[in-house]
Amino acid sequence: MQKGSFSLTTSIWRLFGFCFLYFSLVAGKQAKCPVQLSQKSVVVEYGGSVAVNCTASVPHNGMGWEASEGGVDKTRDSVVTWRVSDLREWDIKPFCYINYKTTHDTQCEEELPVTVYKTPDSVSISIVNHSGPLIEGEQYELQCDIQDVAPVQNLTVKWYKGQTLSSQTSFTDTSITPVNEVAKLLITADRADDGAQYRCEAELDLGAEGPQPPPKQHQNLSTLLYTVRKISFCD
Repeated sequence: MQKGSFSLTTSIWRLFGFCFLYFSLVAGKQAKCPVQLSQKSVVVEYGGSVAVNCTASVPHNGMGWEASEGGVDKTRDSVVTWRVSDLREWDIKPFCYINYKTTHDTQCEEELPVTVYKTPDSVSISIVNHSGPLIEGEQYELQCDIQDVAPVQNLTVKWYKGQTLSSQTSFTDTSITPVNEVAKLLITADRADDGAQYRCEAELDLGAEGPQPPPKQHQNLSTLLYTVRKISFCD
């Protein structure tokens, strides 16, 4: 192959690569749905209210909200609002859709992530398989029962001895509906802890965009210690 032909071929391939990159970038920009949600995600208490606007950024042939609660039929308005006054569905997945023209008729969708939460009905603390005073040097298991909370993967149970944080437990269960959970703490009875007060707190961390419900806690569990001494007998 002659040198001139090689240079021409190289230039053609470079031009082809540039055009491919350009059209890929243009296509990527066009792929973004031309609507804007007033909130990127929402966190709402079960039975609570929610309202989110969807605004079109291009002329369109119709837009609306598709949702199992609060859906909005297709309209030519430039702003449509998904609104629910009493949200009772745990796994709701609303999305805003729009029909518009590019080189052809196009429809795209923008989903709104929704987290529905519920604070615990009750939190209780007990000593597993034991009643009465504790014996020095023996191990005991404290149990914290949390009733009817969601979503459990956002739950943290914190154990306190007095005002000191002793331990905390998080959960990996991905269930989005209310569940009952148990957290346990192993302690060794020590005479220095005679009369110590233990408590557990159930806390939902709903992220920066969500509300921060106050921790639900149980009344303190006070420990009463029996001291058992070894007695040596001599002949």
